[in-house]
Amino acid sequence: MVYMLLGTGFEETEAIAPLDLLRRAGVEITTVGVTGKIVYGSHNIGIEADILIDELDLTNLDMIILPGGLGGVASARASKEAMSALKFAWDNGKFVAAICAGPTVLADLGITDGKHATCYPGCEDGMGSAIMEETAAVRDGKLITGASAGCAIPFGLKLIEALKGTEEAERIAKQIVIR
Repeated sequence: MVYMLLGTGFEETEAIAPLDLLRRAGVEITTVGVTGKIVYGSHNIGIEADILIDELDLTNLDMIILPGGLGGVASARASKEAMSALKFAWDNGKFVAAICAGPTVLADLGITDGKHATCYPGCEDGMGSAIMEETAAVRDGKLITGASAGCAIPFGLKLIEALKGTEEAERIAKQIVIR
């Protein structure tokens, strides 16, 4: 199971594009409302989450994803349950992914320390001792990070590659006509 955490102020593109790509690839992914059942993004687009944070079942977790957006990142940081879920995933060898400002939350938990990562330009000071790369998306073992809303498609494809392999990521890229 893959969970995507959605808190008020999340960046819509960074959530919806990877969500769509993962579902195209047949990945079972559930959206999790950190701040309620209907969560409004940074551009006031409301998304109805599949479940609430207190319904999270980490027993069958494969990956957890945190979109960026300054409000969404602040919502995650303010949620003990969200922070605990991210830490649990990492401590138990599951994939942990974040994009834009989201990787700074992972840095708060020590997850990015010594790992290759990327984030939104200007957020590097919040990345702890990560080895920063200026690229759309980076995978370092079980850590996957993306740079920005404009990098949501490469980030989503990197998530598919981690879960289902390169061939499936290439199939989805071809399906959506990446050039």
